[in-house]
Amino acid sequence: MRHNISGRKLNRKTSHRLSLLKNLSKSLIIHEQIETTLPKAKDLRPFVEKILTIGKTDTLAAKRKVYSYLGDQKIVEKVFNVLGKRYQKRNGGYVRILKSGFRYGDSAPKAVIELVERDVNVKGIEDKLREKNKNKESGAPMPQDKASSVESQKPNNQTIEKVKDQDNAKNKEKDKVTDKKSIKKDK
Repeated sequence: MRHNISGRKLNRKTSHRLSLLKNLSKSLIIHEQIETTLPKAKDLRPFVEKILTIGKTDTLAAKRKVYSYLGDQKIVEKVFNVLGKRYQKRNGGYVRILKSGFRYGDSAPKAVIELVERDVNVKGIEDKLREKNKNKESGAPMPQDKASSVESQKPNNQTIEKVKDQDNAKNKEKDKVTDKKSIKKDK
């Protein structure tokens, strides 16, 4: 019998289960809202709430403790600078779990787990920044809503005509060279 043993095993070994909770908590702190299965969300809630409670006290020992859970200095700074200040007057209950139906493949119950009083603009901001930087570096076409800021950088018709003229001149030179070669072969 499992008397006084809290939490689920989630069909994982202890080390795998702890790494799962750490990764889910990192994602939750970064995005402030994630979707996962209901049992994982229920196990994640106390894990994250302990981290956020520690984050309310801004001491070196507290930062080291949170760093031992999360392992990323940027996330630790967010816990102490943003979330710790946000929840300073709240005595727990930092996380909300909302059921969101069933997963298509195996009918597992899904849940959205989010921070209470969350910043709506935070979710997906890293993906937007990564997409923006990728488009800048590769020169790939941008969606229409972003194209207006890029229009000023587009070349005008005169530069396009100059490039076309240069290409035409190069093609004519190649044609002359091939004509001379064909004449020599005829002799």
